[in-house]
Amino acid sequence: MPATRKPKRHQLELTMLAQPDDTTCGPTCLQAVYRYWGEKVGLPEVIASVPKLETGGTLGVLLGIDALKRGYRVELITYNLQVFDPTWFTNPDTDLAAKLEAQAKAKTSQKLRLACQAYVEFLQLGGVVRAAVLSGSLIRKQLNRNVPILTGLSSTNLYQASREYGPEDEDDDVRGSPSGHFVVLSGYDRKLRQVHIHDPLQANPHSPTRRYSINIDRVINSILLGVLTYDANLLMIEPPSEATHA
Repeated sequence: MPATRKPKRHQLELTMLAQPDDTTCGPTCLQAVYRYWGEKVGLPEVIASVPKLETGGTLGVLLGIDALKRGYRVELITYNLQVFDPTWFTNPDTDLAAKLEAQAKAKTSQKLRLACQAYVEFLQLGGVVRAAVLSGSLIRKQLNRNVPILTGLSSTNLYQASREYGPEDEDDDVRGSPSGHFVVLSGYDRKLRQVHIHDPLQANPHSPTRRYSINIDRVINSILLGVLTYDANLLMIEPPSEATHA
């Protein structure tokens, strides 16, 4: 039999609205994924239904919980070493929920405790958490199934921007801290080694249309650096039926 030819490029069609403010990139991406699957839900409703952190924004796992409550199947591939110990994934008999609950009791960070509790709820609702080597082939595999990838990553690295400081998130390359962001990976070009991105930030430095393509190595590094803001994950959300999007 002749070998199956791998596609050189693949693009999913999404409609990404502009995020209303600096803290709603996550719900805006989530609403775009819902609309991709044909669910007619307004952005204000999604923003209201996704829990917010005291420091602003949200976590990828909280987006996943919202999707699970709406009846979707959700898989989260994590690279977040602040929340998950690598050894938890080497033994298939490991009780992730029990490990997360023990960790929440053992550590003092409020954000870590919140993240652990959210992951426990995510698992109880039927969400899947796993680890996998982050690579171009992993990203292409998901997109070839016509499943968009909602990812929490480092916008500081993605945009090659200054770190941010203070309540107004002012650019400050000395006092500033790295910032997190959510985007949707929606396609790729193997020849150019680029990933297509739908970005809810209207003022992003790559494109005024909120759609652009960027080198896959930059994207992979940005996802891994999302660990600095408690994300660094790939979130695949699919309807309960086995049918894929047309």
